[in-house]
Amino acid sequence: MHVRPAPLAAAVALCFFSLTSLAADLKPDELLKQAEAERKPYLETVKNLVAIDTGTGQEKGLTTVSQMLVKRLEALGAEVTATPATPSAGDNIVGTLKGSGTKNFLLMVHYDTVFAEGTAAERPFRMDEQRAYGPGVADAKGGVAMILHSLKLLKDQNFDDYGTITVLFNPDEEMGSSGSKKIIAELARKHDYVFSYEPPDKDAVTTATNGINAVMLEVKGKSSHAGSAPEEGRNAVMELAHQLVQLGDLGDPDKGTTVNWTMIKGGEKRNIIPDSAAAEADMRYSDLSEYDRVLADAQRIIKDKLIDDTTVELRIDKGRPPLAKNAGSAQLAETANELYGEIGKNIEPIAMRFGTDAGYAYVPDSDKPAVLETMGVVGAGLHSEDEYMELSSIAPRLYLTVAMIQTLSGQNP
Repeated sequence: MHVRPAPLAAAVALCFFSLTSLAADLKPDELLKQAEAERKPYLETVKNLVAIDTGTGQEKGLTTVSQMLVKRLEALGAEVTATPATPSAGDNIVGTLKGSGTKNFLLMVHYDTVFAEGTAAERPFRMDEQRAYGPGVADAKGGVAMILHSLKLLKDQNFDDYGTITVLFNPDEEMGSSGSKKIIAELARKHDYVFSYEPPDKDAVTTATNGINAVMLEVKGKSSHAGSAPEEGRNAVMELAHQLVQLGDLGDPDKGTTVNWTMIKGGEKRNIIPDSAAAEADMRYSDLSEYDRVLADAQRIIKDKLIDDTTVELRIDKGRPPLAKNAGSAQLAETANELYGEIGKNIEPIAMRFGTDAGYAYVPDSDKPAVLETMGVVGAGLHSEDEYMELSSIAPRLYLTVAMIQTLSGQNP
């Protein structure tokens, strides 16, 4: 018998083509309307996340949310792995969606918060007409939900013109990402675009963030009796005070570099000349060359000592690196503003003074990946009992992620 499968195959292909064409040709106002319909389930997801304490290091709550997120990603069709974020508590959750295109996207955000255990019960999720409140509601459980529901919208449209969409949820950003910074850097280098979902405090996307370092100053002297033989000692506290005055202007306002001395330690008893003293400073910077400049200036300055026979040592411990100003991030911000303009809104490119995991994703002097921060929900009052998200920002920000992925997926390699 002669079999003719071609018409059936053609019909199936035509049906598939029609679905994907519908997704690609969806008008901006239609996509926004779909995003608005997703607002209610988005808020339900946020409510469920906020109800569980996930302060950094709170293993029970982090484990519960990890299991929840794994199931949610699997329901979206992702292949999911959860690996311990040693030395931090909790898991690094990686979900992967394979498409039919060539462009690869990494969507990432943390699911830990700064709040103590019991805060979720003390300040449960609530809403008024304009805002939603609760511990971590914007930073960054609103960002977690933004990723999940953006993927839901893509799935509903049968859109798969991307190459790969990878999702990373990490459990330790609020304490420096010691157990996740490596996987962030590794994954970022495999993707064309990285979107990070920290919350902006207005309708904005972030093209540069500060790096964070710790400046460590130590002074060694000699102890003696403060009453009967002070001259035999070498007062480390006095030398430290001298050095702190000298080192007060290490920052550079023109480059956005700040060095603020915030902690000091010295002396054990009032009647002993102290033989040791130490201080720590918080350093914020966006210019990558500023690490070397600050260290060189500080090393030169500390050679001028007040008290002979004391030793003064200074080092800079590197922390989270900056997302430095770069062309790739600027281009993504321009694309975001063009897409926002199609729904009658404007989005502002900004530079942030604090550091985020986007710094680990950024590769200096490389075109890839292009990194864009603050793709999350708009909110403020972060790390406080006043933390909130703006309800009016939910649908436009969902629209933004979906429109960005669709638009960038269609660009030529």
